Amino acid sequence: MTTKRWLTPVLSLSLLVPTIAAASTASAAEPAKPSASTPAVELRATFDYLLSEHFALAVDAMIKKYDHSFDAAAAQTALEKNAKDMVPAIASIYGDAGAQAFDKIFSGHLNYTKDYVAAVETNNAAEKADVAAEIEEFAVNLGSFLGKATGGKLPAATAQSVLRTHEAQVKEVFDDYVAGDYGDALTTYREGLGFMFKISGALSGAIVSQMPDKFMGTRSDTPAGDLRSALNNLAAEHYALAAFSMQKGFGKSPAYPAILKAEEGNTDSWTAAVASVYGKAGGDAFKQVWVGDHINAQDQIVQATLKGNASDIAAARAKLSKFSVDFGNFLGAATEGNLPAAAATAAVAEHERLVLEAFDLYMAKDASGLYASYDKGYSFMFGVGKALGGAIVTQKPEMFGMKPTGPVMPSVKSIWLKVGSKTAKVDAQSVAMDVAPGVWNGTTYVSLRTLTMALGANISWNPAKNEVTVMAGSDTMVFWIGSDMAKVNGKTMDAGSKLFIKEGRTQVPLRFIAELLGWKLDWNTADWSITLTKAM
Repeated sequence: MTTKRWLTPVLSLSLLVPTIAAASTASAAEPAKPSASTPAVELRATFDYLLSEHFALAVDAMIKKYDHSFDAAAAQTALEKNAKDMVPAIASIYGDAGAQAFDKIFSGHLNYTKDYVAAVETNNAAEKADVAAEIEEFAVNLGSFLGKATGGKLPAATAQSVLRTHEAQVKEVFDDYVAGDYGDALTTYREGLGFMFKISGALSGAIVSQMPDKFMGTRSDTPAGDLRSALNNLAAEHYALAAFSMQKGFGKSPAYPAILKAEEGNTDSWTAAVASVYGKAGGDAFKQVWVGDHINAQDQIVQATLKGNASDIAAARAKLSKFSVDFGNFLGAATEGNLPAAAATAAVAEHERLVLEAFDLYMAKDASGLYASYDKGYSFMFGVGKALGGAIVTQKPEMFGMKPTGPVMPSVKSIWLKVGSKTAKVDAQSVAMDVAPGVWNGTTYVSLRTLTMALGANISWNPAKNEVTVMAGSDTMVFWIGSDMAKVNGKTMDAGSKLFIKEGRTQVPLRFIAELLGWKLDWNTADWSITLTKAM
């Protein structure tokens, strides 16, 4: 079986927005010019799609079942279909026997979504414990499968830890939703969806490292591949939030304002991504086009539909048509024609059509039609990521040359924190923290999640062992709640003070972890602020 067979569905998504790729992927090594569509990057993009859709559908299925929505069964069916869609991908790499083994583990764990919702509705502690055991068994079994299948390129212990984190994020979104903590639910939703793209990067990297010839000597972790995956993430998140928000808005859900706020976060992330390529002026121009006749228009359609105001509905939908043209022209101009304005306009119009189609099917209570449309709309965004990423890489090849071997941390230069304040500044840009830094027993502590996200590290949690693992560049650090010992790259070290949990977040000694990650720490005793600067 060839790689082409199972990549075809994802590749076909980009036909409406043709990628202008100058580099050929026919050589036996990385092309002389960077490319966002090498065989290895295509593998990563395929996993981007399949794994992130799994997360989105798992959360959706649980919420729909808890809300007793008419489309709850269809949501679960869509989740199960996504699992089956992964089988050809695995078969193309590890054969039919490997695919069957994967399917038995992966499809077999999907009942936990229904089981956990039922346990929450009845507040049955024993049933909740059974689900937790089921999830742990899944993490162990699939992690072991991936470790063995990749020949240890993705170690079983690492895969298990990552899977535990993923499952914990799904559960956290649902638990927060049930508790009415919609802001927290949507924050974790965005984090959890983004985490799936990190998993796809790690998995594709392991497979490519294991089978370099199968992928013609190309790599999945090139700067061009990173760009495409980042755009995949932003585009997919936008569609998922758009579909979710319009449904919840129509249903007058109390979660609706939090979903709109999450869409604002997606807009800010898009703006930052555009600014990283085209400068602040480019980012500002993007945001102006993106919001007015686009995000706002979707809310206007919801409000007009609830009022039954046909003229207002038509006017709001006309705004989306105008947005397609305006945004297509923006992309054409920004990429200097590497993504032609006409092709971009057609793609944006198709995306908007699919968003509105899903909304119309939801209002009509056509459950099966809704999820068929959702799958089309979600998968379409990965063609957008390919086309836009390819155009940018072709336009600015100097920005996407091969990076040095080994992990590279992001270019954050400074982080400012203040004891008792939930506002931090990363390179002078304000960001919200989940828990404010504090001083306990003479030691300054910080939320591990906030710090590692700012520093570009990954964090995973093993509840069975009270164990937290941080992966930062080439370093792996393991901590244990209630212990003052840590393991850094296999070596046991004294963290100075014990870790503990506050407001559901792991608190760690700030100086210990900052210095481990190569950051200089300066105190300002006048206002109890701390500045971290990257050590030279």
